[in-house]
Amino acid sequence: MNNLPKCMRRVGLRPMFQHFSRTCRFSSGTSSTSSTVSEQEKIVIPHRIERGPTDILNALSSTVGFDPTAAHYKYHDDPFLLPMTNANKKTFAMAQEAGRKAAHWIRQENAKLFQHKEADPPVQAFFPTMIYSEESKVEETDLQKLIDNVEVTDAVLVYNLLKKNKVEISRDVKQSLLELLCFTNQEETLSEDYIEERWFRQEANSKGRQKKSWKDFELAEQIFHEIEEKQPVHYCALIRGMAKYIQVEKAWALYQETVDKNILLDTNTFNSLLQITSYLKDTYDTRWELVCELLTTMKNQSLKPNIGTLNAVLQTITTIGGHNQPRNYALKTLSEFRKLGIEPSLASWYYILSIFCRERGPTSHVLHDIMNQIENKEFSIVDPKDTLFFVNAMDICRNHLHDKDLAKRVNNLLHYKDNYNLIGDSYKETIYYRHYFSLLCSAEPLETFLETYNLLVPNVYIPEPFVMETILKSIDVNCAIEHLPQMWSHMIQFELINRENLLFLVLQIMLANPPTSSELVDRFTTIAWDMYTRLEELITVGNRTQQNAFSGVMLGDILTICCRGKDLEKSQKLFEKINNQQNTIVGDPKLEALQAFIHLCIEERKPSLAISCLQYCAESGHPETAELGKHIYSSLTLDEALVGKLERVVGPDILKNSKSGEQKKD
Repeated sequence: MNNLPKCMRRVGLRPMFQHFSRTCRFSSGTSSTSSTVSEQEKIVIPHRIERGPTDILNALSSTVGFDPTAAHYKYHDDPFLLPMTNANKKTFAMAQEAGRKAAHWIRQENAKLFQHKEADPPVQAFFPTMIYSEESKVEETDLQKLIDNVEVTDAVLVYNLLKKNKVEISRDVKQSLLELLCFTNQEETLSEDYIEERWFRQEANSKGRQKKSWKDFELAEQIFHEIEEKQPVHYCALIRGMAKYIQVEKAWALYQETVDKNILLDTNTFNSLLQITSYLKDTYDTRWELVCELLTTMKNQSLKPNIGTLNAVLQTITTIGGHNQPRNYALKTLSEFRKLGIEPSLASWYYILSIFCRERGPTSHVLHDIMNQIENKEFSIVDPKDTLFFVNAMDICRNHLHDKDLAKRVNNLLHYKDNYNLIGDSYKETIYYRHYFSLLCSAEPLETFLETYNLLVPNVYIPEPFVMETILKSIDVNCAIEHLPQMWSHMIQFELINRENLLFLVLQIMLANPPTSSELVDRFTTIAWDMYTRLEELITVGNRTQQNAFSGVMLGDILTICCRGKDLEKSQKLFEKINNQQNTIVGDPKLEALQAFIHLCIEERKPSLAISCLQYCAESGHPETAELGKHIYSSLTLDEALVGKLERVVGPDILKNSKSGEQKKD
């Protein structure tokens, strides 16, 4: 045992080896005890369990759990390399995806240079794909392989080559090609390998009314019309394809043809027809009548509805206006389908929320009832609209019900087991957390909210400008100015310093809440000066749309904060900018800023600076200039030159009155 490698001893293999040795010695013995035990024990070999390629990784991951404070595995585990904005996250991930695409392209274009075997047995995904041209010699098996691999463009090319060469194509292969073309609308689909592109891709019209995108008179329709003896599967494929891409007139005409010819369709085809009833009928009553008509036809044809049927009916009900009528339709539909043993999916509940919780409708607490039924349950995607439930539910918690406890229940359901897979994509995830953070920030104590904030930011969610504005307002309302330095640091990291409304809000919070501790005073001064220098850099590199990035009010607020911090050097630079560029700066600083600078100059015994600021006050037309002049004259010992300069600003009579007033006091 002492000869075991260190790595085996380190990972705990010594006890396993000892057990194996004892077992071997026990089995090799010939004693009566061993024979008795072997007669009593019976070895049962368990059945083989099929394992997926990632089962071991999932098992290891389950022992660790989800850590929201850790960056996603696709990013470098280095705090200086982690992306800190939503745009940078997308750029980082898509750059990696582009690298994989480039590798695939090089492998495809230079197939002759890569003759080695990457794996044994060989993995088909490692091989370059076949390149077809007009001169290629193809067979029906090539077409079937392309259909199985969902290579639409090459499948169309090979089909045309087979027809050109008058090669007979079997009915099954032709049906498979028809289904592929109807499903994809004769367009290439995004490969399953490109996970990040799918994650960051935003699907258009995911919630709104879709537009017709079906390609008329293309190969799908040609194949359908070439078939002499049309079977129900041919009609089903074409109707479902046309309905999917909103060619409603042709889809309905084909359905009417099947009715006239007594051709029986399947359940999924009726589901696709139910989904387009809102396009076929204009009024609400006729839409519902058409739904009932289609369901009756399904019943007459002995077709059993499924979850797709339920969701298609509910989707149509969402297009019916009013309040009571669509709610009654929805409740009746749920009741009937429950009698059939069909349980709603998350897409069904999404439609229910869309029906009951309308923007201008009465308040509905149906989400409480839904959560009572689905809480602590694990879901999988059975409908593409399943991914819309969590976003819509959190939106209702925030905007419709303003219920933070219900929002936490929804959030717990999202993080229950593998339910996070139903968040959808990056866009839906961002919208979800935008609603969640906004609700918690306005409904919870600030300290409690910041616990959630520190847990999820920035690795899970990066606050958008609207959310950051809500947080800053909450800090202002709660007078929790000790958290302002952290928020300013995050604004820099998340590249929010170009948002003028946020900069003004930060300045107003610092002005309205003067800190009592010297440490916080210094931090506020640092924030104000950092804001100034960063905006100066933006102007220098030309990233600002307006060269006059600073307004007089903003510079005055920064000057006030620096004066509170007793930082004469920074305050002097700010005033010089205000004074020297007063013709280009829009607006004037507030009088409070100029007064603060004059008081700081008096305190630091800088009379010339104080008089320069006084002259700026006079040029700006502030009526308080005379009083400030008196204060400078009475607080500082001035030589004749400075007194003459001061007299030119406020007038000699005011200074004489000030001097005589002081003598009377004496």
